[in-house]
Amino acid sequence: MEVLRDPLGNDDPPRGAVLSIGNFDGVHRGHQAVLSHVVERAHALGAGALAMTFDPHPIKLLRPADAPRLLTTLEQRLALIARTGIETCLLVPFTHRVARMTAEDFVRDVLVQRLAVQEVYIGKNFRFGADRGGDVELLTRLGDELGFQAASSPIVSHGGGVVSSSRVRQAVADGRVEEAEGLLDRTVFIDGRVLEGKRLGRTLGFPTLNIEVENELLPDRGVYVTAVHIPSFDRTFPAVTNIGVRPTIYQNSLTTVESHLLDFTADVYRERVRLFFLQRLREERTFDSTTQLMAQIRLDVETSRRYFEQHPVKNLPLVLT
Repeated sequence: MEVLRDPLGNDDPPRGAVLSIGNFDGVHRGHQAVLSHVVERAHALGAGALAMTFDPHPIKLLRPADAPRLLTTLEQRLALIARTGIETCLLVPFTHRVARMTAEDFVRDVLVQRLAVQEVYIGKNFRFGADRGGDVELLTRLGDELGFQAASSPIVSHGGGVVSSSRVRQAVADGRVEEAEGLLDRTVFIDGRVLEGKRLGRTLGFPTLNIEVENELLPDRGVYVTAVHIPSFDRTFPAVTNIGVRPTIYQNSLTTVESHLLDFTADVYRERVRLFFLQRLREERTFDSTTQLMAQIRLDVETSRRYFEQHPVKNLPLVLT
């Protein structure tokens, strides 16, 4: 997928394409449905398949105090969009100048004059333009006048409710990673770099990778069955991961992400890895002694091994390269 990072400026975007516009955080089932529909319509028309998204997320610029912690980094979002078959992504730098553009000016100047779109699809609740003045009704009306078709994407439901980025974020924040997987139609993952820590896990008999996380949103504190993809080995390894402040050992500690890889001891410090969350085992607890902590860690490792006996690590999608 080609990514144009200045599509409203110096870049020369494709004209006459089928387009979807959105923030696409997480690229969940609903996003995948509309992007796949764009690809199908583009093939039917012999046109290009485009997605337009924004960086940073508009709320981060306009109301930073209200901005959500995002499910995906920009790099992850673009890779997930590419999986749907979209040929070109228009990555619009979201500035105050862009924010002040009225919805009608955006349609006339960008969608028509610059892109000459044939069809446009947006989410039913998606708003664009100054003061959120643009919606699918405005697009449809202007499309009739200016010569393009517009429609809202179909609502996608899963697990008894509508799929949305906010619903996925809440599931992840609560540690309900299996529910989030169903909404995303993929395993929840985060990226990060392995740091050299205090080697506490090695002292306890369970060496861990201390991961400096790139993603804004982490699953809730607790212990999880996970898998870690390490590019230098070109493999994904079974693991058990703790997210928390290690209350038994430290007071007032920062939240850390530590993964114990089963039967793996190589040095991968400073390497960038991808961590997949498969199942939550338990909440974070405070133990009366390190002896009790070690006993619980052994139990967590044994439980994880039993999980992988039933669910062998497979080639998960979107491993780091």
